[in-house]
Amino acid sequence: MKKIDLGQGLHILANVGVIAGILLLAYELNQNRQMMKAQTRNAISETLVDLILNEVNSPDLTEIDLKAEAGEALTPVEARRHDLSWIASFRYWENVHYQYRIGLYDDSEYLAQREAWREILAEPGVRDLWCARQNRQSAVFGAEMEALLGENRCD
Repeated sequence: MKKIDLGQGLHILANVGVIAGILLLAYELNQNRQMMKAQTRNAISETLVDLILNEVNSPDLTEIDLKAEAGEALTPVEARRHDLSWIASFRYWENVHYQYRIGLYDDSEYLAQREAWREILAEPGVRDLWCARQNRQSAVFGAEMEALLGENRCD
């Protein structure tokens, strides 16, 4: 039986230490990814709550939205406020889409968001505003929205 000298023993221990370090690093990276997903979900939720509270805290914006949904004419100021509200929503949607694409947003939550977008894009005027502004969003997100529009795609 061959004896292991001190140098070989230290070399083996060093290799075991490197392997243990790599395993620890992999574990920490996984923990970091989980934390990033949680932070992303929290940020997305906060943004959505802010968008909702904006309308709750601004009754005139609610009135504008209801007028637009009913197909009533909006004043230029009302139309601008209505459009800016939707532009903010489109940016929010694009962020959700981006976070999903890079793996920081779960499939089930994204699919629920996506279904809500499909319903919202069917509302009067929302599709038209999206079509007028789609070139101001990323091409990848634009393609996703076009898929949601189906037969009602932008010209």
